[in-house]
Amino acid sequence: MTALPNPQRRRLLLITLLLGLALYAWQLGSTGLVDETPPLFAASARAMAETGDWLIPRVNGLPRYDKPPLVYWLMGLIYALPGQEQWNPLGTWAARFPSALAAIGVMLALADTLLRWPQPPFAAPLPLRPGLTALSAALAFGLSPLALAWGRTAVSDSLFSGLVALALLLCWQAYADPARRWWLPWPVLGLAVLAKGPVAVVLLAITLLLFGWLQADVGGLWRRLRPLRGLVLTALVALPWYLLALHSEGRPFWDSFFGYHNLQRFTEVVNRHLQPWWFFLPVMVVASLPVTPLLLLGLARAIGPLRLSWCPTRPQPPAASLARFAACWLLAVLLFFTAAATKLPSYWLPATPAAALLIALAAQTAWAGGSGGGGGRPWERWAWGLSLLLVTGLGVAFLLAPLWLPLINDPELPTLAAELDGSPLVPLVATCWLLAALLGWLCRRRRPPLRLLALQLPLVLFVPTALIPLWSVGDRLRGGPVRQMAAALHREGRPGESVAMVGVLKPSLHYYGRRVVIYEGIGVEGPINLAERLRLERRVGQQPSTPDAQPTVLVVIDQTTARAPFWRHLGATEIDRAGVYRLWRLDRRRLEASVAQLRRNGFASDWQAPRPERY
Repeated sequence: MTALPNPQRRRLLLITLLLGLALYAWQLGSTGLVDETPPLFAASARAMAETGDWLIPRVNGLPRYDKPPLVYWLMGLIYALPGQEQWNPLGTWAARFPSALAAIGVMLALADTLLRWPQPPFAAPLPLRPGLTALSAALAFGLSPLALAWGRTAVSDSLFSGLVALALLLCWQAYADPARRWWLPWPVLGLAVLAKGPVAVVLLAITLLLFGWLQADVGGLWRRLRPLRGLVLTALVALPWYLLALHSEGRPFWDSFFGYHNLQRFTEVVNRHLQPWWFFLPVMVVASLPVTPLLLLGLARAIGPLRLSWCPTRPQPPAASLARFAACWLLAVLLFFTAAATKLPSYWLPATPAAALLIALAAQTAWAGGSGGGGGRPWERWAWGLSLLLVTGLGVAFLLAPLWLPLINDPELPTLAAELDGSPLVPLVATCWLLAALLGWLCRRRRPPLRLLALQLPLVLFVPTALIPLWSVGDRLRGGPVRQMAAALHREGRPGESVAMVGVLKPSLHYYGRRVVIYEGIGVEGPINLAERLRLERRVGQQPSTPDAQPTVLVVIDQTTARAPFWRHLGATEIDRAGVYRLWRLDRRRLEASVAQLRRNGFASDWQAPRPERY
C-alpha cells in the first residue's frame, strides 16, 4: 500500500492541525484552574520561572516530588514570558499548554502514520481512502472524552501519554519500514520518563513483547529496534535529572518519588483509590464513546483468530501490522494498570491513541450491503449500528436535560441547574449530537470511512460551541468564589498575617492568592493543628510566630465546616464571603484557649504525622 504524495499529505496534516486547534487550543485560558491537582502543577511551574530554580518543583513552600520535571519545565517556559497579566490573566493558558500541545501532537502523529502506511481493511477488500482514514483516526482520539478532559487540564497525564504514543508509533514505523532510523523512539521514551517516570519503559516493553509474540517475530523486532542500545539513549535523556535530584534532596526524594509515587501506587492502594479488578473495562467503554462498539470490533479483528500453538495468530506483513500493534498497545495498558493496586481513570489515557487507531481501521469496513458498502460481515453491521444508537441516545438524553438537571446536587454548584435550564447551551449540545446521529444514519451505506467522519464532524463543532461554554459556567460557579477569596486575601491581609484554609481544601487559593496557605481538614483536630502549626511549622514563605507577635490569622472556611461547634465558637470576624466560602479573621489567643479545652477533652494534633502528598 503506497503512501500519499507529499503535497496531499501536507494538506491533510494541516486540516488535522486545524481540527486539533479547535478541540484543544480554542479558549484554552478562558477558565480558571480546576482543583485540586492542576493548581499544584501550575504553582510549582510558576515558582520555577520566578525563582530560577528549575531542578526541584516546589509548591506552597514545600518540595513536590510526585512527578519528574518535564511538564513543569514546559509550563514554566510559558510563565517566564512577559506580559502574563494581559494574555494569561488566569494562569491557565501557560499551565494547560503542555497538555494541549501533546494532544494535538498525538492527532498529527496518528494521521501521519496512516498517511505514510495505509492499512488494509479487516474484512472485504475495498478501495482505500487513506486520507479519510487518517482524519478519522485523529478525530477518534481528539474526540475521546478522556483525551478531551485531560488535554485541557494542567497536569502531566496528557504530556506523558502523548510521548508514550509517539515513542510507540516510532517503534512500529521502524519495524514496518527498514529505511526508518531505529534510534528515534528511544530519546522520546526518555522524555516520557521525564514526564511521569519509569512506567513509560514498562508500557513500551509490554507492548513490544506482546506484539513480537503475536507476530512470531520477536527476533525481527529486536534486530530492528536494538533495545539495549536504545535504552542507553533513553537513560542519557532521563537519568541526569534523577541523579541531580537525588544528590540535591537525598532520602526524601527517593522515598517519595520511587517509594510512594511509583512502587507503593502499584503495590498498595493510596488516597483511597480502591477499585475492582475490572475497573478499566467501563473506563475503556466511556473513553471511546460514542463509537466504543467499533473499538471492540477493531480489537477483535486486529488480534485475529487464535490458534492452539506457540504462535497464537497468523503473522502479518510488517507494513500491514499497525492494527495488531495498536491492539497490543491497548492490552499492555489494560494489563499493567489492572495489575496495579491504585487505579484512576487517567491511567487509561496512554491507551486512547491505540483505541483511536482501532476505531478508524474498523470503520473501513463497518456496514454490509448498499452501494460501496463492500459486503461487510454481520459484526460490522452490529458495531456500526450500535455506535449510531449510542449517538442518538446521547442526543435524546441531552434533549431531555430539563428532566434530570434538577437532580444535580453539589453544594459548590447550587445554581447550576437553574442557570442551565434557561440557557441555550443545553439545546445546542443536543442539536450537535442529534445532527451527528442524523448524518451517521444517512451516510451509513457510504464508502468508508466517510461514514465515520460524517458522525465526527458535528462533534468537533460541539466542543468549541457548547462544551467549552458549559465548562465556563461550571468554572464561574465552582472556581470563581475561590478566586474571589484569593482577591480578598490581597485586599484584607495585614503584614505578616498567616493564611489558612479549613474544610474544603483548594490549592487554587494558594495559586491565585500567591500566599503560603495552611490547609486543614474537617476533623475536630483542625483547630489544634492550626494553632500548633502557626507556632511551630516552618516552610519557605511561612515562619513560626507567637500570638503576641502575630495576634490574628485569616481563615477561608466553607459554610458546612463553619457550622461545626469547634469552629463556630471561636468568635471569628467575617470579612467577606463568596459562594460556599467565608473569610474569617481569628484571634489567635481565643484559638489557643479553645485548643486548650479540646486537649483537656482528649483530642490531640496529628499534623506532624507523615503524609506523602502534603501541600
